[in-house]
Formats: sequence, C-alpha cells, structure tokens
Amino acid sequence: MVNKQKHVTAVFAALADPTRRRILERLSTEGESRVTALAKPFRMSLPAISRHLRVLEKARLVRRQRDGRLHIIRAHDAGFKEAQQWIAQCAAIWETRFDAIDRWLQERKENTP
Repeated sequence: MVNKQKHVTAVFAALADPTRRRILERLSTEGESRVTALAKPFRMSLPAISRHLRVLEKARLVRRQRDGRLHIIRAHDAGFKEAQQWIAQCAAIWETRFDAIDRWLQERKENTP
C-alpha cells in the first residue's frame, strides 16, 4: 500500500508541472519521439528536458528506449492506472458520505414539524 501511495504521489507531482503535461500531450497525440524532437517546441536546454523526462519516467508515465545515443520516448499508461484507481476509490468514499448526508438531511426534513 505504501508503494502505491508513493507512486500516486509521484504521478501527481509529475503532472503538477505544465511542461511535463505538455510533453505527455505531445507524446499522446503524436506518438513516440526522440528527446531532441521533444525539446524543440520548448525554450529550454536538452538537460532541462531530460530532467522533466526523468520525473515522468519515475512516475511511469513515459518509457525510454535507448539505441546507442538515440533515445526514443513513448507515453506509458501504467502510471495513470494506479492514480485513476486511487481517484475512483476516493470518489466512491465521497459518494457514500454524500449519500449518508443526503439521507440524514431527508430524515431531519421529514421529522421537522
């Protein structure tokens, strides 16, 4: 459970940065890309893009394939799945609580003269 929580935290931390979200959007819509091609639309150095990619890799949102000096980056949905499960669990808990509040309010309304 602790590893799952750490992973969900890593996903949210990775998605908190607008540059990383834009990288993921590009990979999701345009498919795999070389690191140098990914860096072109961003006004930052290759080392800066590489740091962003390492954060995305740690969160399992992208995968890197190395072929010599060529690095190909692909979007990877495994990181999203655990975060989606966590969100779904939270939503279910809140739905249950809202239903209980709704029942309580309805009972009060019915019992009020």
